[in-house]
Amino acid sequence: MARAFVFPGQGSQAVGMGRALADAYPAARAVFEEVDAALGESLSRTVFEGPESALQLTENAQPALMATSLAAMRALEAEGVRVGAHAAYVAGHSLGEYSALCAAGSITVGDAARLLRLRGRAMQAAAPVGSGAMAALLGLEIDAAREIAAEAAALGVCEAANDNAPGQVVVSGAREAVARATEIAAARGAKRAVMLPVSAPFHCALMAPAAEAMRAALADTAIAAPAAPVVSNVAAEGVTDPERIRDLLVRQVTGAVRWREGVLWMAGQGVRELVEIGAGKVLTGLAKRIDKGLTATAVNEPADAARVAAAILGDAR
Repeated sequence: MARAFVFPGQGSQAVGMGRALADAYPAARAVFEEVDAALGESLSRTVFEGPESALQLTENAQPALMATSLAAMRALEAEGVRVGAHAAYVAGHSLGEYSALCAAGSITVGDAARLLRLRGRAMQAAAPVGSGAMAALLGLEIDAAREIAAEAAALGVCEAANDNAPGQVVVSGAREAVARATEIAAARGAKRAVMLPVSAPFHCALMAPAAEAMRAALADTAIAAPAAPVVSNVAAEGVTDPERIRDLLVRQVTGAVRWREGVLWMAGQGVRELVEIGAGKVLTGLAKRIDKGLTATAVNEPADAARVAAAILGDAR
């Protein structure tokens, strides 16, 4: 039975995440120390102690979530679990793709921290505060959401940004256009159509300046072939070529997160188990909605790492 390790994106952050892992596993603590050194500040203090307002800032949340995911990955490794040997694929939701690449040995933790700090700042700077928005359209499928976004785009940029699961699509763009999309969606039978509390309109054309900033930064970043294929948000398929990975990371800033399609692609390759590594359980919750044949579990705490490793290594034997 094939298995994939998956890594959460923004929205899963919470003050105190990763602290128990850092206390229990020296290798997990070393991840936070490496991130602090790369950024030249104690991000770990913000992660462990808050304040929440500081952790919620996009420029902090993105590297913080990566650090927490890698701390959990190092805990699993300390228990004998490895990408490649025990996971046929890795994937991450939006910024989680950087965590997946780190876990697979494609980029270093320090480089990922620096890239995500830049990514967070560039995404925030790409659209003036208040000018953009995102909204969840619940109970509608991706094709219907795209039609609604196209109609709302008469008022400005509006695109399907996240295809998370059947009946859960997020649109992103200019505030007026996104608000119009929620009205259209409600009239067309959406169960709910709600504006999201986000600081910028991620994964749409308004993020083009951020994509160019990432293109320049990624051009100077060493990227190695991963130990297992990384399922790209943009391509919704496994990728191993470093130059293609580099290009897809640039395109990811403005492109849609095709999470549902990526999970279905992995299921088509024989994956039957997802292990969510890092903060929260968002991806674990989406798994069954995408494919009822999938099982999913989350590794957030030391006990999770020990339990999941024992199950994986037991299966391997």
